[in-house]
Amino acid sequence: MVIKLERLARSMADLVAITSKLKAKGVELQVLAMNLDTTTPTGKLMLNLMGSFAEFEREIMLERQREGVARAKSEGKYRGRVPTAQRKAPEVVQLRTQGVRPEEIAAKLGISRASVFRVLKDQRTRVG
Repeated sequence: MVIKLERLARSMADLVAITSKLKAKGVELQVLAMNLDTTTPTGKLMLNLMGSFAEFEREIMLERQREGVARAKSEGKYRGRVPTAQRKAPEVVQLRTQGVRPEEIAAKLGISRASVFRVLKDQRTRVG
């Protein structure tokens, strides 16, 4: 059981794969918000139709988003997010040269441990 179809799959391929796995296990799907039950032929048809519409709607939304970002970039209003860890790279390198452990650097600067290692790796690549 799922409440909304959109929460189950992002594309028809995902939906088909998920329903196939469920069917192989002898399980049927129910979508509560649509009162949809795949135990009936009508339910199966409606699931495929609604899945197709959901995928179409998502693709249209992403297309509009890309167009909006492109327009904002052309007008100089969109620059993207500045990576937090990259802004703190000099501090990461300085603390590491002082012998501070990566876990402590991450906690002190409010970034992830993975970001600390990424900054240090980038630094080694630039130097080497």
